Amino acid sequence: MIAFLSLSLYKMVMIDDTLRSLEARIQSPTLDPDTRASLQELVERLKTEIDKLEDAEQAESVVAHTAAGAREALRVDKDDDLLSHTLEGMQKSVRRFEASFPDLTKVVNSICQQLSNLGI
Repeated sequence: MIAFLSLSLYKMVMIDDTLRSLEARIQSPTLDPDTRASLQELVERLKTEIDKLEDAEQAESVVAHTAAGAREALRVDKDDDLLSHTLEGMQKSVRRFEASFPDLTKVVNSICQQLSNLGI
């Protein structure tokens, strides 16, 4: 039981760390202030929806895919194939959660759309 609690706590710490990393990447000087504010709002909504999840593993998957998408999108030297692959993974993650977590799905889709609107 203690090992399970430790693992769950570890996963939640990883999720928090990933969200902080995502928030730090949003501060990129390559983003205009309106886009930055919009992405920050979406990350806050994402955190709210993740808090509603009972299974930390599901939350970890959503956060990891979103962070990977943002990381690839904000690279100075973008690799279009890698970015496409990463965004595809994020979209697959969203589809898996769509039926069970419609509000979470909306937030992640909004993040994808925002990145797409940036031409990423």
